[in-house]
Amino acid sequence: NALFRCVHTIKGSAGMFGFSHVVEFTHVVENVLDRLRGGEIVLTESLAALLLRCRDHIAALVEVETLEDEDLRVAGEKLLGELASYQEAGAAAATGETDAAEPSADDEAAGEPVESDAWHVSVRFDADVLRHGMDPLGFVRYLGTLGELASVTTVADALPALEAMDPESCYLGFEIDLKSDADKAAIEDAFEFVRELCDLRILPPRSRLGAYMQLLEELPEDADRLGEMLVASGALTAAELDAGLRLQAAGATDEGRAPLGEVLVGEGMVQAELVDAALSKQGQVRERKKAAAKQIRVSADKLDELINLVGELVIASSAVALNARNSGDTATQEAAAAMNLLVEDIRDGALQLRMVPIGETFQRFQRVVRDVSSELRKDIRLAISGADTELDKTVVEKIGDPLTHLVRNACDHGIEGAEARVAKGKPAQGTLALDARHDSGSIVIEVRDDGNGLNRDKILAKAVERGLVAPDAELSDREIHHLIFEPGFSTADAVTNLSGRGVGMDVVRKNIEALRGTVEVESRPGQGTTFRIRLPLTLAIIDGFLMNVGDDSFVVPLEYVDECIELAADDRRAQRGFVDLRGEVLPLIVLRRHFRLGGRAGRRENVVVVRFGAQKVGLVVDALQGEQQTVIKPLGELFRHLSGISGSTILGNGRVALIIDVPGLVQFAERRDERRYGRTVE
Repeated sequence: NALFRCVHTIKGSAGMFGFSHVVEFTHVVENVLDRLRGGEIVLTESLAALLLRCRDHIAALVEVETLEDEDLRVAGEKLLGELASYQEAGAAAATGETDAAEPSADDEAAGEPVESDAWHVSVRFDADVLRHGMDPLGFVRYLGTLGELASVTTVADALPALEAMDPESCYLGFEIDLKSDADKAAIEDAFEFVRELCDLRILPPRSRLGAYMQLLEELPEDADRLGEMLVASGALTAAELDAGLRLQAAGATDEGRAPLGEVLVGEGMVQAELVDAALSKQGQVRERKKAAAKQIRVSADKLDELINLVGELVIASSAVALNARNSGDTATQEAAAAMNLLVEDIRDGALQLRMVPIGETFQRFQRVVRDVSSELRKDIRLAISGADTELDKTVVEKIGDPLTHLVRNACDHGIEGAEARVAKGKPAQGTLALDARHDSGSIVIEVRDDGNGLNRDKILAKAVERGLVAPDAELSDREIHHLIFEPGFSTADAVTNLSGRGVGMDVVRKNIEALRGTVEVESRPGQGTTFRIRLPLTLAIIDGFLMNVGDDSFVVPLEYVDECIELAADDRRAQRGFVDLRGEVLPLIVLRRHFRLGGRAGRRENVVVVRFGAQKVGLVVDALQGEQQTVIKPLGELFRHLSGISGSTILGNGRVALIIDVPGLVQFAERRDERRYGRTVE
């Protein structure tokens, strides 16, 4: 129904402005959708694919004023030819029915026909219909010329309070029973000039019970009265309702009146199923009202402004806390601590407002996988899990393009054709999985396929050929897999519409790193490949751990911090790149040396143990300052390529502290240890 109304609105709007090429095509699509929603034809995979292509063609048509493009015209004619089999003449062939066919299972499920020899017309006019010079009553009067208006019920549920009423707006709708020999097309034509300014539903005489129940579900009014809903749906006339109410009053006893629904059903005025559907609708309406009362719409720009103000509040709170500590006054320190707790709650609440589920982004790939698998002649199923996982709306908006590259590559390079899969003992249908979950203060998004996996030897050979690595280089599987992210790198034998130009995977990495995230690759030959994207939950404000190296300050996101220990004197003298942490080898990164800071270390050094995924690294610093609310500030283009730093923040004393890029430092330690020891220290 929603699709039908959308296409009909496009057709009506195009007709108003004389875009005949849009009208002619959308009219045919509208007819097919109308027959589909009426149950005259059934939705098959081929019809769904055809309608999707029609949607794309309509989008192309509305971009041009005339149909001068020959390719566009030919594409439209081809689609119209395919739609012809679903029109009236080809309906029997399309649905497998004959003129003498018995009622189908769908017809039986829809129930018995409702005893009514009149067309039921349900129309709701748009608020702007009067401003367009249209008279709603004129269309009702015109219907009377097509037959007898057996019943006309005015629906005014949308009418506001007197002080809120706009005299130029229309708040009316009508429920009409029309006894006429006219067909549905003639009744629709009565509203031709106002079709884009009204919501029109038409039920033919003796429609089945299911059609009336569906109309009940689609009623726009939030009526709580059973009788009015039954009249509005066409299942009951106003006269029959009055008679039912009189019978209900006459049959009242000391215990009270019988429910109106029971009276109407008992007198045979309406089917019990319609009463049940109306009562169900009432329950849904009440629940929607309760939910609507708890929700308000807020502009995204206002949310962004709120986050910026909260960030400034966090910085000001840090300055107050610092001044309180320097003053030495206990009462001032307690007041500053209480304020800091409140600021944390405000910060968490404000950030929560920006959190949105990633499911909508995932659902977009249903169409991508469908189109790509059809083009490649592969059978691929998309499995989605973790769709309700929430993360910052900015991250959701920017992660779409990287995921698109990964999904298309998995369909093209990863998953084999059906014959190749069967020969390997796999199911003919390949599976591509999208999964999201929270992990250690970050969000992890995985793109998995059960395809052929990455070809290690082919990637390495291509890298040697392009001069990315030396011919005698000894690389780990991880280093080889990450070569696919090099600019221009591709192992495809031929360039296709989907891939082969080597311009996708490096964009994936750059876009993810721009979000302060990382991407990892795991692949097993013949079993499949997993791309694991790890992203921060928010890009605005975080809890951090403040530390010093000489006069310089650094902040580590608190979710990465495992523990803090003192660097033993023996380990300091040994100058080794690792320490023994309770029987576990812990790689070390001396921040003074890594960032080439001046000065000498003090008499005491500390190690901040950070974890990223399954890997741990120790950051050697001079002093520990403790937890610090951190407002992330971008470094700007000049420092965009600075390794190991993801941003900056302003401290309470007005100085700038750099935010450590923990994933980047962990990967640095891994590469360093692989070069030094030939493998990752474990």
